[in-house]
Amino acid sequence: MEIQTNIVNKVAQSGLITVDLADYHPNTDNVLYDIKDNLFHGLMLREKDFREFIKIHDWSQYADKHVAITCTADAIIPTWAYMLLANKLEPYASTVIFGDLDELVRIQYAAAINEIDMEQFRDQRVVVKGCGDTFIPESTFVQFTVKLSKVAKSIMYGEPCSTVPVFKRSPQAPKAADKQV
Repeated sequence: MEIQTNIVNKVAQSGLITVDLADYHPNTDNVLYDIKDNLFHGLMLREKDFREFIKIHDWSQYADKHVAITCTADAIIPTWAYMLLANKLEPYASTVIFGDLDELVRIQYAAAINEIDMEQFRDQRVVVKGCGDTFIPESTFVQFTVKLSKVAKSIMYGEPCSTVPVFKRSPQAPKAADKQV
């Protein structure tokens, strides 16, 4: 029996480019401001009390943070309350959005994907890594695929050794005739 001494890494020789969207994960200080803490008996927002809170609260604690404003209680919150919070947070916070922390991360990923120079993937075979410990919203995969499909030769999902085909550009056909696989 003959032992093979040369081990060939066929994945490395394949010319595939692997993109790990976790590399674009926001490395920021994200904070959730839950207006439920301002509710009277956990049920309703009293304008007089809320305006007093707005005046005396130390808003500087949100300096350079990314803030998502929400209400997790089952209460009706008037729009002006969110507006007051946004107005007080704006001078300090780097970002202020309405939503939860997952929505904030989605927005941050979207901004990061918009900054990627897609020309680096022109006519390349790209594998978008699909497994990892970092939360990546599906919206990020969708946004990246839309942008990538305009330039890439092919797009696959998974790991280079085991991929799911997503898109392949037809060699002779114009862009409109590209096919989904």
